Amino acid sequence: MLHIDYANYESLRAHGEETYPHECCGVLLGKSNADGNHVQQIVRAGNTRTDSAHNRYNIAPQELVKIQRQARGLGLDIVGFYHSHPDHPAQWSPTDFAEAHWIGCSYVITAVEEGKAAITNSFLLSGTSEEDKKFEDQPIEIEVAEQVSQQKGQA
Repeated sequence: MLHIDYANYESLRAHGEETYPHECCGVLLGKSNADGNHVQQIVRAGNTRTDSAHNRYNIAPQELVKIQRQARGLGLDIVGFYHSHPDHPAQWSPTDFAEAHWIGCSYVITAVEEGKAAITNSFLLSGTSEEDKKFEDQPIEIEVAEQVSQQKGQA
């Protein structure tokens, strides 16, 4: 399961709307344990794909190393990645699969339809190597802060 708080969930979806009609991308920082990946922070990344930014993304290696160092400084790990699919379903593509290499990480995709975030799905990259890797559908648990819940209860 992917555990993410409401603010981070909404932020990654908003990122897709902001970059529409191009794909957005970013990194999920947090911790992993037996019940899944727990996102504590998201980091927006630049999409370096200038040839096909509407249907491809790439995070520059230098930026990824910087984000990984930032995570370590916070006592966190990279637990996943996210990107958007402008006017395309929130389903991984053959290119998404071919370019996924972080086993145990969550790959979150948000469909952005005509500029508005629609469905968001997560896929866990499982296996032990490139040869046997596979994507598994991964449920998303959106954690709502207690104060937000209390405010809604008072409304």
